[in-house]
Amino acid sequence: MPVERFHIQIADDILNDLKARLQRTRWPDAILGSGWERGTDMGELQSLLSYWKDHYKWRAQEAELNRFSQYRCNIDGVDIHFVHERGKGPNPIPILLTHGWPDSYLRYQKLIPLLADPAKYGGRPEDAFDVIVPSIPGFGFSGRPLRSGVNNLIVSDMWAKLMTAELGYSRFVAAGGDLGSGVTRYLAFRRPELLYGIHLTDVGILRSLLSSSEPGTDEEEQYKKEVSKWIAQEGGYMSIQSTKPQTLAYGLTDSPAGLAGWLLEKFHAWSDCKGDLFQKYSKDELVTAIMLYWVTNTIGSANQIYYENTHTLPPIGRIEVPTGIAIFPADVALPPKSWVMRNLNVVRWSEMSAGGHFTAMEEPEQMADDIREFCRPFRE
Repeated sequence: MPVERFHIQIADDILNDLKARLQRTRWPDAILGSGWERGTDMGELQSLLSYWKDHYKWRAQEAELNRFSQYRCNIDGVDIHFVHERGKGPNPIPILLTHGWPDSYLRYQKLIPLLADPAKYGGRPEDAFDVIVPSIPGFGFSGRPLRSGVNNLIVSDMWAKLMTAELGYSRFVAAGGDLGSGVTRYLAFRRPELLYGIHLTDVGILRSLLSSSEPGTDEEEQYKKEVSKWIAQEGGYMSIQSTKPQTLAYGLTDSPAGLAGWLLEKFHAWSDCKGDLFQKYSKDELVTAIMLYWVTNTIGSANQIYYENTHTLPPIGRIEVPTGIAIFPADVALPPKSWVMRNLNVVRWSEMSAGGHFTAMEEPEQMADDIREFCRPFRE
């Protein structure tokens, strides 16, 4: 299908069914005083579900999301949803932003206007971007693949077609974090001629480094110890989604409380929230992040990409495209700089003063400033 305008309009029966399910939530027991160390804190989850059931207004959030210019098109048999905000400046350059898990294109909700219309927010109009933010297949308003093999590499090929064949750009900047970092790196490795540069907030978990018996730098050896410990203590979700995602999908698809519990744990553990989730995010923000999975019935299909990346993703080589790295201090698995410098053509390395894994949700101004600085040489 050609590129078509897209407008979010969730049916009333989906919202009514959701409210009925929230009202019928059956709660498990919890060890007294256990807090977050055994998983999502029951008191905080109950507080959020109470707000979700009695005070949250999806239609208001829906209207806010519909302020973006949204579209859909079909690429390789999969419907792809994307935001396309034209830059307000003398010569905008296109930037493709790819989200991760357990977020969605909402990761960039606060960043999009800062990049598209910098003058409105105290910046320079000549720093404007055309901002394109697609939803990965299986996430949100994109189609749900029913074939195996849709991994980071396949998504990167889809994004190349989206930007060139569908939107008509010959070159662009690509950026991302989490899954979005992997997609962006494969795009740079396979199609470097399309890119001015790439901007990353992480480089994923370096499994080749973890499994290597060759001694690395002191920084790399410390990374091995810290990340191996993190995987053992925090990586259970990754093991399940990489091996038996379908089993998990039944419960998360059927129970909004279960879905919220699964996602909130990650927002709590991976954000720079100092243990106070509701201090970092509003309840509306958190519920909307969960709603994007619920109203589209995509938590099962989104989790499948972990299986695909584990079982079908080929290795990647050194990336020669100019690369900017923005490190947020509370992110997980902070990469060793020595490894990154050997494997990517890093021209800018920035260490942010605050923020965690959800980068643009947590510190959109810092991220916007770093992207603008990184991209200025490409405008000359």
